[in-house]
Amino acid sequence: MPTPKPRIAILGNRVPGLNIPELEHFTDLGSLLAAVAFDVVLLDMPAAYAAKVLRKLRSIEPYRYTLIYCCRDQDGWCEALGDGAYPIESSEIKTQWASWQERFRLFRQGSGQERFESRVLTWLWLRDNAQVYALRDPEVPQHYRYPLLDALADNEPVNSFVWLSLMVQQDWLEEGVLVDRVRLCSDCGSGRLNYIDVCAECHALDISRQPSLHCFTCGHVGPQESFLKDAVLLCPNCLNRLRHIGSDYDRPMENYRCRSCQAFFVDAEVQARCLDCGLSHSPDKLRVREVRDFRLAEAGRFRCRQEFSERSARHFGRLNLLGGKDFFELLNWQIQIVRRYSLPAFSLIGLRFVNLAGTLTRLGEQRGHAFVDSVAERLQESVRETDRCSRSTEEYFWIMLPHTDEKGLESVKQRLGRVAELFSAPEISDVSLRVVSITAPKDLIDQEDAELLVARLAGELGDAP
Repeated sequence: MPTPKPRIAILGNRVPGLNIPELEHFTDLGSLLAAVAFDVVLLDMPAAYAAKVLRKLRSIEPYRYTLIYCCRDQDGWCEALGDGAYPIESSEIKTQWASWQERFRLFRQGSGQERFESRVLTWLWLRDNAQVYALRDPEVPQHYRYPLLDALADNEPVNSFVWLSLMVQQDWLEEGVLVDRVRLCSDCGSGRLNYIDVCAECHALDISRQPSLHCFTCGHVGPQESFLKDAVLLCPNCLNRLRHIGSDYDRPMENYRCRSCQAFFVDAEVQARCLDCGLSHSPDKLRVREVRDFRLAEAGRFRCRQEFSERSARHFGRLNLLGGKDFFELLNWQIQIVRRYSLPAFSLIGLRFVNLAGTLTRLGEQRGHAFVDSVAERLQESVRETDRCSRSTEEYFWIMLPHTDEKGLESVKQRLGRVAELFSAPEISDVSLRVVSITAPKDLIDQEDAELLVARLAGELGDAP
């Protein structure tokens, strides 16, 4: 069966040297939108114009997920919303589109497009190594925005920073490069702050740097100008003449003077005044926010692979899958109970599907999806309703069995042996199943918590996840 060819449109100029017979040329965005939606779009225009076009295309459904390449220079908006520079060879465009199309078919089978969360995860999942990029923008109070989230929000009110934090907590996304660290008003959350020096005594704004003198005779400290009389240094308090610095007087460290309360001080107090709400804060009271790029986590990629199919969602939903953080919290609770009371015992099973990730890539999205679906069915037959599971990567699967001693553990492991029967077919013979397990409290190490326990078992399974 021949590989289908994508319909490709170019907006702007024609790219010289790009040999694509089926390429259709448009000179303006309106004419492109009036035509039937294309599979691939090339933008041959300066970055500033390409960014505006990208913002428009990503905000409308026909081009929300489409592969869009920029043919010239790229700015931050192009990197955040586009698919990079256009490939030189037309065959590479077709290869990338074929991979995209295979994943997109799975997406359309499910109901993932209905929620903002699924729209963002899907956009990332459809592209290898895609990220949610932070872009510096002086127009927003927090100084940074996430163009992809803005484009996919579809008029929903979304707090990008809060939403991203929630996705990280649920293990769907993981943190990438640290872009910046900003300080925000603790009241309104704005980053538009003015740092001002104020009087250390009365907190007035009207202060000035002014040289001062200190009379050793009476201890008086005052501005240097008040000591000058007829070109002679004379203390205005005790009227003694000051001849020698170090024996009659010196210059104190206090060289700031407040014009409101006349106080002298060494260093002014710094306040951060919000330019939006007007409140002043001590700098140590400001909210500190790290601005990062984000990428799809292994658990998020696994969710995308499975949840866009109703049948797969039904199977894996019954496995009681937990995110990594929730799983560790529950496991820590079980560890604390058995250490304090010894009973009831619990067991933990670690499974590693060796070479699964590579096999899924070789099988392709459709066949790989069907294979993982069959694995889910076998796992569901082995896992009880009271058990809790977590998946740290494509290859690693964890099962926590409450109220399960060594005898009960062996029974579950025997049922899990049926999963390995699926790896007998020639195309998936490279996949093998490794199993490791412990029963607590007998197999626990002193001072070992959930993360250390999982790391120890992962080491026994092979490479750490």
